[in-house]
Amino acid sequence: MKKSLERCLILSAATAGLLLASVGSSFAAQPLKLEFVTHAAFFSAETKQPKTLDPQVFVEDASATEATGPQGIKHVAGVRPPFIDQDARTLKLFNAEHQPLGFDLRSWLSATGTVTISEKDGKVTLDATFKNLQPNASYSLFENHFDTTPITFTPIDGAGKANSFTAKTDGTASVTVTLPGMPTHANAVLVIYNSGGQPHGMERGRIGVDAHHQIIARPE
Repeated sequence: MKKSLERCLILSAATAGLLLASVGSSFAAQPLKLEFVTHAAFFSAETKQPKTLDPQVFVEDASATEATGPQGIKHVAGVRPPFIDQDARTLKLFNAEHQPLGFDLRSWLSATGTVTISEKDGKVTLDATFKNLQPNASYSLFENHFDTTPITFTPIDGAGKANSFTAKTDGTASVTVTLPGMPTHANAVLVIYNSGGQPHGMERGRIGVDAHHQIIARPE
């Protein structure tokens, strides 16, 4: 009787262990699905700007003086960050040094994308698709770390070797990258437009000059 009871307890424990393992596996298998939003909208909401603006690109304004913008980007006189709900979408965009980017505000704000991040057998994989990017342009994926002060950024792959891509002639792109870990709400997937035509490895580049935050996706 005692041996029979012990056998039942062992079998019950084994069954419970398998059930817990199955439940844990199902939770781990749940992919993280996110949609990108414009960095302009994200930044303005996070920092409670009185007007939605884009601190990463600039429009011409003869009355604008040399200044440092709301994200710490210094710009020359004659340009300022665009106000999203105020400025015409047809306004041409420039970098912080008043060099033309070659497209207008509408084109810049039209970029969209989705990302799925999944984990299997200890490997975390990011799959992202984009549209309305600048044709044949250079882009890089970085990870925001909101749990540091100031906020820091690292290449999404952790090494700066597989985090960059080139958009197709129609402005679309599909990217698959292996990540060093699963992002949380303390992180975000950031798409950087390399206006200089080249990625910058482990660094984002000169923000506002040859590299510009365009769209972003943050887990809940």
